Amino acid sequence: MQPKERIFLIIDGSNFYHRLKELDLSHLLTFDYVRFANFLAGKRKIISKKYYIGAIREETNNKKSKILRRNQRIFVGKIKNQGWHVVFGAMLKNGGYHEKGVDVHIAVDILIGAYENLYDTLIIVSSDTDLIPALAKARLMHKRVEYIGFSHKPSHAIIEYSDVRRLLTKEDLEQFIST
Repeated sequence: MQPKERIFLIIDGSNFYHRLKELDLSHLLTFDYVRFANFLAGKRKIISKKYYIGAIREETNNKKSKILRRNQRIFVGKIKNQGWHVVFGAMLKNGGYHEKGVDVHIAVDILIGAYENLYDTLIIVSSDTDLIPALAKARLMHKRVEYIGFSHKPSHAIIEYSDVRRLLTKEDLEQFIST
């Protein structure tokens, strides 16, 4: 019997969240990440699923940062309970908030997994072109790269560095949200 294809599933949390918001999807805290992962993997075996996000820090005398931090803790607790490993980068305030280090964490995990033969196929839910060098190296190491993007805003650059491409529509994603 042929062993099941081993899947490493990566979600770039900020990228994913912003694409969902652009589609005017609401009730995002009810998004079912377990069903979504199973939808993406199909009959294949998920060996690791990781969600990458910038850690929100509470700022002194900033009520909004306190609320955002609390909401992030609730969200992270929820997806951890669903079997996801959460990897944190930093959030820096510089004329707005910007994630730092998330892409590096993703790239390192892609490469470690490829070098240590931990997966057969990488499913990546991110349109961040900074990841292209890691994706290209994984493919050179005979790992399949499956890009999950969004029909309203595909990353043509990542499409070029993937073996399989799936562009999700609003209708595809609505099934994972409870209202």
